[in-house]
Amino acid sequence: MLYLLCLTLHLFAALIFIGTVFFEVLFLEHIRKQLPARVMLLVEQGVGRRARTLMPWVLLVLFGAGAGMVWLRYVPVLAQPLASSFGTLLTLKVALALSVLVHFLAAMLLFKSGRMSARYQNFIHASVFCHMVAIVLLAKGMFYLTW
Repeated sequence: MLYLLCLTLHLFAALIFIGTVFFEVLFLEHIRKQLPARVMLLVEQGVGRRARTLMPWVLLVLFGAGAGMVWLRYVPVLAQPLASSFGTLLTLKVALALSVLVHFLAAMLLFKSGRMSARYQNFIHASVFCHMVAIVLLAKGMFYLTW
């Protein structure tokens, strides 16, 4: 039952995080061309402020529930990650997830220090977007790909 709770929390937090990243990359970037620069700046500031308030909590739930799932069910699999296709794919998924966390922490530090530029922000968004696509594919592939 505890595993099911962790899985449910993990899935909902992933939906929020991935949805936010997809929205920022696939929608906001294209809306920029249709709105006046001043309006777009206000939209970006509002979205950014909300994301910086909400995302730490979402990531705490996402990684906390993910760690709970690993602890409850997958420690033996990760102890020998190359022994099975599932273990290999799970290891890759965890590595990518940790990379996303590093991206997020770097972004937070850049914002707090006032060094976040549009160039850094675009790079981080694109990188996290690619990571998210890979993580989703690995999450499904773990249960369907074997070798």
